[in-house]
Amino acid sequence: MNEIERGRGVALWNQISGILAADILKGQLRQGEQLPSAQELAARFNVNRHTVRRAIAALEQRNLVRTEQGRGTFVQEHTLDYPISRRTRFTQNMRNLNVEADIEVIEDVREVPPPQVAQSLGLDRHEYTYRIETLSRADGHIVDYSTAYFPAARFSGLPAVYRRVLSVTRTLSEFGVTDYERKHTRVSARLPDANTSRLMKQPANRPVLYVQSINADTRGIPVQYGITRFSGDWVQLVLMADN
Repeated sequence: MNEIERGRGVALWNQISGILAADILKGQLRQGEQLPSAQELAARFNVNRHTVRRAIAALEQRNLVRTEQGRGTFVQEHTLDYPISRRTRFTQNMRNLNVEADIEVIEDVREVPPPQVAQSLGLDRHEYTYRIETLSRADGHIVDYSTAYFPAARFSGLPAVYRRVLSVTRTLSEFGVTDYERKHTRVSARLPDANTSRLMKQPANRPVLYVQSINADTRGIPVQYGITRFSGDWVQLVLMADN
């Protein structure tokens, strides 16, 4: 059915939502494809844009579409199952999922970290860390925005190495840390702050998966404190049995 029927006791927005859902489920609207604008849909169904927006909201609740700020509404793709284990590695996870991944460095600074970070890394109150901010993409979509802290005294000059290799594992390896394990992981859902919302191009009212972690070398000495904000639209975290 491609047309709505007035006067049959079913709200117009509900009919429009049903038509578009059928198009998605039949593959007439493909995964990742952009839906027509609210104005175009309003003209197609001869309704106002408020009715169209309510229909789109219903599709979002069913996780059939997603809306990106400033871009439009898209058919939802399947989420990525992102394993979290004792040896969580972004590049390896993406390779296992057979998706093309890349990492963009947003910022790197040398600074005294917040007290919680210093304590987690076993540092004195005024010791320095390197803080590196990155955006990770999979098949062109932003999947996470990460903040990583590394002890500056132990890893002098680390940011330059990281920018060259774009891998935590390879960076630490150049400093003699040939292996490391996840010592601690805490997962929660929270609303993104303004900076996170801007960088991830995600509405401020849509929660992100907020993961705090500590990685330690084979002697149990912390080498990295991380905060990763995953897009709930793209990522499903899978906690592996070895946690």
